[in-house]
Amino acid sequence: MMSLFLQIWGGSCYLLNKILFSLAENQQKLLRKRLQLVGWVVYILGVPAWVIVLVSKDNWIAASIEAGGIPAMLLGLYNTYHDYLKPNRLFNAIVTVLTYTSLAFGVSVSLIHHHGLSSLSQVLEVGVMLGFLFGSYLMAKRNPKGWLFFMLMNVSMASLMLLQDKWILMVQQLVSLMFVIYGYRQSVRKLSVH
Repeated sequence: MMSLFLQIWGGSCYLLNKILFSLAENQQKLLRKRLQLVGWVVYILGVPAWVIVLVSKDNWIAASIEAGGIPAMLLGLYNTYHDYLKPNRLFNAIVTVLTYTSLAFGVSVSLIHHHGLSSLSQVLEVGVMLGFLFGSYLMAKRNPKGWLFFMLMNVSMASLMLLQDKWILMVQQLVSLMFVIYGYRQSVRKLSVH
């Protein structure tokens, strides 16, 4: 029952984040900003559920990236709130250090726990890690290539959830992938117009 609750909580927050971000791509400045602000907050609210699900299956890389990605989410929230006009070098540096520290921690624990890179789930976690880190970072900087890394993250996480019989999260990742593709197309279309 708890697993089901966590899947619905984490999955719905992450799906809503992708929906809001993809819809924001097509909106005027004020509505786009509001949708993105809510999107960043909703994502952060889903992190605890995801971390619990991932740690319970010894997915240390993915769990540490989810937890360690909160600073990148806060950076995105900060940049969106200030319309990307008030860069904060200290905040950027702190986010970078925390992200890489979290990454090193998760990879180290996973390698020790599994005695190396020895399982399909670890390979999928690496895909999640790369997609999440680069996707979040690029999205926080308003770079459309972030959507491509989110695609990698969604496919990797959907595969990992399938492997671990977390059907709700697998379906959520696949539905989320559709919104990521839509967001990417809108983002590229918007760039080609300018």
